[in-house]
This record gives sequence, structure tokens and C-alpha cells, in this order.
Amino acid sequence: MSRPRGPVQDAAPAEGDDAKGAEIRAQEHIRTKDDENGRDHSEPDSPGDGEDRIQEAMDEAAAVAEETGGLGEPGQPINRRSPFMIGLMAAFGVAVAYGLIELVIKSRSVLIIVGLALFIAAGLDPIVGWLVRHRFPRWAAVLTVIVVGLSVVAAFLAAAIPPLTHEATSLANQVPHYLADLKDRSSELGKLNAKYDIQSRLTKALSSGGTSLIGGVLGAGELVLSTFSEILAVAVLSIYFLAGLPGIKVFIYRLIPHSRRPRAILIGDEILAKVGGYVLGNFITSVIAGLGTFIWLLIFGVPYPLLLAMFVAFLDLIPVIGSSVGGAIVSLVALTVSLPVAIATLAFYIAYRLAEDYLIVPRIMNRTVQVPAIVSLVAVLIGGVLLGIVGALVAIPVAAAIRLLLQEIAIRRLDKS
Repeated sequence: MSRPRGPVQDAAPAEGDDAKGAEIRAQEHIRTKDDENGRDHSEPDSPGDGEDRIQEAMDEAAAVAEETGGLGEPGQPINRRSPFMIGLMAAFGVAVAYGLIELVIKSRSVLIIVGLALFIAAGLDPIVGWLVRHRFPRWAAVLTVIVVGLSVVAAFLAAAIPPLTHEATSLANQVPHYLADLKDRSSELGKLNAKYDIQSRLTKALSSGGTSLIGGVLGAGELVLSTFSEILAVAVLSIYFLAGLPGIKVFIYRLIPHSRRPRAILIGDEILAKVGGYVLGNFITSVIAGLGTFIWLLIFGVPYPLLLAMFVAFLDLIPVIGSSVGGAIVSLVALTVSLPVAIATLAFYIAYRLAEDYLIVPRIMNRTVQVPAIVSLVAVLIGGVLLGIVGALVAIPVAAAIRLLLQEIAIRRLDKS
């Protein structure tokens, strides 16, 4: 005798039943429906039976839609604690993490450009904010900062191009004289040529290594073009970020829960203020380096004092290596005066580098960014190892942001625990 047939809803397991009981009831419901259709359980499904079941499901869906006026009641949620779901979510998490890591690795150069542009925009934002507080529209404040920056670059180029052109012309005019001295055995160049066979070595190198020379020139040209395009990209992105920085901050703050948003805004504004303070402090140290160079070159009569002073000031914006490279170049130019002046210039830059690293920069950064001297030195060294010049440039404000977050979040919680 067959079991009493219940409605279709009886096949769904009741809440609180175990999985085994629900499976038994579902199988009994299937057998009941098959008995109604006169189907033999010992026979395999035929294509016609599959179509009948689909039609039956469609009729049942139509009945549910007519009764409820909608899409019916949702079924039981997926058991997220089942081994299958746990394994699926774990595999999905691993795949997403791997994809993000690959994305960061492949787009590392682009991310560095974007990050540097955002850093520059955040550093210039206090100046724009100061102009806005003095009744400048934001677009006019941004335009003023851009014009001033371009004016400084134009002044540097105006000071650099005439001496470089003059020196290149002078070198081209002296080439025949140098060649004549090579052939004259009584001259210093002629003696060196007779001893080391310079002329034949140069001729051989130019004739046999012409391809490699051309390849080296092309490689250098490609490097120059790549560097120029990156600098241009950073400049353009910095302008866009500077103009749209308020909107960027609002978008980032909206990603934070509303209950924590006010405190996040305060911490974020403080971090941006530290970035602006770092840019101001770095500018002050560069001005000091430029003024010191200008005064030194005027005292010892080294040519092009204004150009070299501006060059050293620009290079000094780069931590760790900027002042060293500038000092080496100025010392080479001082050789045109005399060897003692060049040695004295090199000693001056060594002393200045030590004073800048251990006296000027720590004190200025401690006032503008409020980062201890030892933290500044360690941060610059670590940043330089990780990301090179860019890492050294952003190391101090990143260290200031990490220090602020530790003080406001981690240390407070540890004190209360």
C-alpha cells in the first residue's frame, strides 16, 4: 500500500531537520510523483521523461506565480560551512590575490608614476589651499602654482642653454686643434699619442665598433626619450590630481563607514598636512644648498655660478644622492679654474653633505613633518633600497603617516588593553 501523497511543498525539508531526513523525504516525493505518472523506477530516464519533468516544473512555476503574484519564496540559503563552499571560497581568494599581485608587478612602473604624481599634488595642495583662503578660486590657485613652477623651469633653461651652447661650439672649434696636437710629437698630446698610440686606437675603435657605437647612441637616446616621457606624465598627472584633489579625498572618505568617517577625515587631513610640510622642508634645504653653492663659486671665481647653483638646488630635491651628484659635477667644472680649487670644492661638498644629512634635514623635518632625526635617516635608507630615488623621495612623509597611524590607532588600543 502506497504512502499518502502530500502537496508539493512537503518535499522541501522543514527548518531544523537534518540533511539525511530531508534527502529521504525528497526521494519519497519524487517516487510519489513518478507513481502518479505511472513510471517504473527500475527503468532509466528517457528523453521524453526529461521533457515531461521540465513541463511539470514550468506548470508548477506558473501556479506559484499566480498564487503569490511574484517570483515565489526563496529557498534555503547555501550552506557556507560545507566543505565544497569552504574550498571554493578559499580557491577564489587565492586566485584573486594572485591576480592582484601579478597586476601590481606588471604595472609597477605605471603605479610608481601615478603615486609620485599624487605625492607631488598632495605636497602642493597646502599652497593651493593658502591661496584659496585668500579669496582665490581653486582653478586660479592651481593655475598660479603651475605658472610659477613653469617659470622656475624656464628660468633654469634660460640660464643653462646659452653656456651649454657656447661650450659645445667651443669644443667643436677646438677639435682640429686637438687633432693637430696629436700629430705634433713636441706637444703634450703628441707625447701621449706616441706613448699610448691614441690616434690609431681611436681610429680602430671607430672603424670596428661603429655598430656598437651607434647602438649605444640609440640606447642613450631611447633612455632620454623614456625619461622625458615619464617626467611629462608625472607633470600632467600632478596637475590633474592637484585640480581634483578635493573630489579624490571625498571619494576615499566615502569608502569608510559613516560612524568612523569623521575621525578618518581628521587623520587623513593630518597626513596630507605632513606631506605638504615635507615638500616645504625639502624646498628649504634645496634653497640652502643652492645659496651655499652660489656663494662658494663666486668666492673662488668658478664659471657659471648661477647655473650651477640652480642645478645643485634641483638635484638636492632628491634625497641621499642629489647633493652628491651635484657636488661632483660642480667639482669637475672647478677643474677649469685650478686643481686646488677643485679639491677645495669637493671638500666643501663632502662637508655640506654631512651637515645636510645629520644637521639640516633632521632639524627641518622635525619641525615641518614632526619626525625624529633617526626615523628620517632610516626611512630614507629603506625607501632608497626598495624603490630607488622615488622611494627615498617619499620615505619621510610615509614614515610620518605610519607614525601617526600607530599613535592614533595601535598605541591607543594597546594602552587600553
